[in-house]
Amino acid sequence: MADHVWRELKDACRDLEVTISETARRLDFKGGGWIAIKSTHTPDNLRGAGLDFAVLDEAAFMEPSVWPQIVRPMLLDRKGHALLLSSPNGKNWFWERYTYARNGTSWRPFRFTSFDNPLLDPAELEAIRLQTPERIWLEEYMAEFNDDSGQVFRGVREAATAPLSPVPVGQRCCFGVDWGRENDYTVIVVIDALSHQMLAYDRFNQVNWSLQRGRLRALYDRWQPVSIYAESNSIGSPNIEALQQEGLPVYPFITTAASKTTLIESLALAIERADLALLPDETLLDELTNYRMERLPAGGYRYSAPSGLHDDMVIATALAWHACRFSAPSISFA
Repeated sequence: MADHVWRELKDACRDLEVTISETARRLDFKGGGWIAIKSTHTPDNLRGAGLDFAVLDEAAFMEPSVWPQIVRPMLLDRKGHALLLSSPNGKNWFWERYTYARNGTSWRPFRFTSFDNPLLDPAELEAIRLQTPERIWLEEYMAEFNDDSGQVFRGVREAATAPLSPVPVGQRCCFGVDWGRENDYTVIVVIDALSHQMLAYDRFNQVNWSLQRGRLRALYDRWQPVSIYAESNSIGSPNIEALQQEGLPVYPFITTAASKTTLIESLALAIERADLALLPDETLLDELTNYRMERLPAGGYRYSAPSGLHDDMVIATALAWHACRFSAPSISFA
C-alpha cells in the first residue's frame, strides 16, 4: 500500500520543484517542508521527529498501538493534526475513535458510501450488491461497522430448518470433494442442482487413498452426478487422475487466494439468500457457523476455520455448490 501511495504522490507533484528520495519515500520541497510515505508493517520504524500533519490510510487494519503510542505523540510539540481514513474492520480501535468523534469532541467524523463517489456508476454498484454477501457489501461499499467478529456465513440455521422437498425424478446431482488423510477429513457433499438441496454427505478420515476413492465411487453409483469438483492441490491431483481413468466426471479445482474467495463468497451468498437448503446436521452447521474471515491490509480476505477446528465440510459444500452453478464441459477420459 505504501508503494502505491508513493507512486501517486510523485505523480501529483511532478510539476513541482522537489527533491525525491526513493529510499526514504520522501519529497523535500524547495521552499521548505516535506512529505514522506511510511508503512506501519513495523510500527517502531515510524518513530521520529515531530509532525505537522499525519494521514493514517486504512487505519482500521493497523496495530492498535500505532495511533496512541507512536503517531499521536509525534504531533504534540507542533500541535499537529491527523486524518484517519479506513474501510471498517469490525468494531475495533478505529470504530472507537469514530464513535468518540461523533460524541461532540474536537474530532470531526465523516462517513461516505460508494454511492457518494461521483466516479462510480450507481447501476454498477447495484449489480455488485446483488452478487455480494451482505457483510462485505455493508463494510466495503456502505462504510458500516459490523460486529460479527469475522463470521462468514449468515442464516445457517435458517437454511437447515425448512423440510426438504422430494427430489424430482431425473435429478441433476453434483458432488464437491475435499481431500484429507489423517488429521483432516475427506468430505464428499451431494447437492441437487435443480432443487438446490443438499442431499447427502460422507465424512471420514484415517482411510487410505484407494478406499477413499472407493467410497466416492459408491456415492457416484447411487447418485449418478453430472459433475464432481474436487480440490486438486497437493494430494488431490493423483486421486482425480485415478477417478478420471475410471470414467467419473471429476474436474479439478485449483485453490488459490483468489479462487477460494470466489468459492466461499458464492456459498455465503447462497445461504444468506436462502438459495440453498442445508441438511440439519450439527457437524456441518457448526463448521459453517465457526468459519471466519480476516480482512488483509492490502485488500481482500483470508478465509479459514479457527485454530483447532475443521473446515472440510465447508470446502466440500462450497465445491458442490460451485459444481451446481457451473456446468462442466463435456470431455472424454482416456
